[in-house]
Amino acid sequence: MREHGAARVADLVLELGVSDMTIRRDIAELARAGLVRRVHGGAVSPGGTRAADEPGFEIKVEHAGPQKTAIARAAHAELEPGQTVALSAGSTTYRLAELIAEDASLRPFTVVTNGLRIADALHRAAAPHGLEVVLTGGVRTPSDALVGRVADASLALLRVDRAFLGVHGLDESGLTTPNLAEAATDRALMACAAATTVLADHTKWGVVGLAKIADLHEVDVVVMDDEAPADARRLLTDRLQTVVVAPSHGEPRSPDEPRPNPQEDPA
Repeated sequence: MREHGAARVADLVLELGVSDMTIRRDIAELARAGLVRRVHGGAVSPGGTRAADEPGFEIKVEHAGPQKTAIARAAHAELEPGQTVALSAGSTTYRLAELIAEDASLRPFTVVTNGLRIADALHRAAAPHGLEVVLTGGVRTPSDALVGRVADASLALLRVDRAFLGVHGLDESGLTTPNLAEAATDRALMACAAATTVLADHTKWGVVGLAKIADLHEVDVVVMDDEAPADARRLLTDRLQTVVVAPSHGEPRSPDEPRPNPQEDPA
């Protein structure tokens, strides 16, 4: 960290020959001591400026893949035909869009999104009949989100049953992202929805982006994977109406249920 100013979890796993979770625990310990600052996918030196960095879509979609898939499946299980939902741009919401596209039983169904990749996935649906996609306009970001005044104005005209929001960072202070304009558009997504569900894998906890999207009390549900820290799950359970823990194998469970041993063979 002192030599390079930043380090990725994936690189440290290879260099040190230890598990992903070991690296994340070490980074968390260093962060508590004030020696590093956690960011999405790794850490930076305390004086770094990575809070404003925004990774591209290809980088985000490969990160924590099994966990994001599990979270998307848990969210998909709550959907019903006839609903209208909003999906923010993001890699976990993209996986949810893929499940919606594949599910012929989930028709009729309407999706509002500011994500170009999400719109493409839905337009490639195996059973397109009855699936309507509303894509906002706006300015394209490095992560293929459409943001800005055009996106915000179009969302202000809509009303949806639920917004599913992907985030860059999540902690006790709320939801954050590196992009100021994207934060505003995410708020517009939340404003047009009757309820908001945040989809956040365990690597997002404790990460703080430059721009705040919302406070925790403005969120109805958080869906996380079962590698989320116990203190994070306890805090979220105290603050929110519902917390869903999505295991990489099996069915979503209550946060009060014991976590499976990650070394056990799920078979």
